[in-house]
Order: sequence, then structure tokens, then C-alpha cells
Amino acid sequence: MSTLWTPGGEVPVDDGRGQSAGPAPQGAPDPVDGPLAGLSEEERAQAEELAQQLAEAREQIANAPASVVVGNHAMGLYELGAIHLSQQPPNLEEARLAIDALGTLIDGLEGRLGEHEATLKEALHQIRMAFVQVSRLVEGADEEADTEETGDEEASEE
Repeated sequence: MSTLWTPGGEVPVDDGRGQSAGPAPQGAPDPVDGPLAGLSEEERAQAEELAQQLAEAREQIANAPASVVVGNHAMGLYELGAIHLSQQPPNLEEARLAIDALGTLIDGLEGRLGEHEATLKEALHQIRMAFVQVSRLVEGADEEADTEETGDEEASEE
């Protein structure tokens, strides 16, 4: 198959058929002395399996249209914003950052996000509306708490 890049250099990776990718590139550490040094055969097999899975994932991403991958990342920003809005109490500043990043992405790539662009725009609209609603609830709760504190102080002064 190929090799796996590590900070210590390229390491040959088993291609799953019991055949290695061949000799390590010149200057690459021997896997026995390199990043896999000290691993048992089972641990080494697990590391090689993980490397194979990572290579397959990279291949899938390379074969997917960029608009789909970018759309998935955009939805990750949507989810991040929603998570921060759903905290008790809501983390408005963190939610704002995620939502603003989503908006920047969608607005900046308008016309280039493929068949799911309309869905992404709707998601942005919905999360912005949710942010406004949660912000108003938080502001209302803060004002109510301030009123109660002021009322308590005035009552104790009488």
C-alpha cells in the first residue's frame, strides 16, 4: 500500500493482505526502532489497522465533492452553537462565535456550496433566531434578578 507519515518519518504500512508497502523510504526509521518501537505485535497490528482506517477515511474525503465536506463542517459549527445555547446557563459568547463563523462561511461561499446551500442558509437562519430568543430569555432573567435584589434592599431599608 503506502507509508504512514509520523513525526519520526515515514513508516511502511501493511496493506491488509499480509504484504507490506515495501522498504521504508530512505532516511525513514526502521519501524522496530521508530514510533512503533516497544509495541507488542498486537499493539503494532492495532496501530497498522488504525493507519489503514485513516488512509481509507482520507480516500473517502478526497473522493467527496468539497461542497459536501464544507457543508458537513458548516453543520458542525451549527451544532457547536446549539450546544452552547443549550447549556444552563447558556454560553452566549461561545454560541455567538460559532454562529458568526457559520454565517461567515455560508455568506462568503454563497453560490459555491452545492445542492445543500439552501439547507445551510435555513440552518443559519434558525440558529440565529434561537440565539435571539435565548438571549432575550437570559436578559429577562437578569433583569428579574436585578429587580428582586433591588426590591429586597428597599424592603429591608423600611
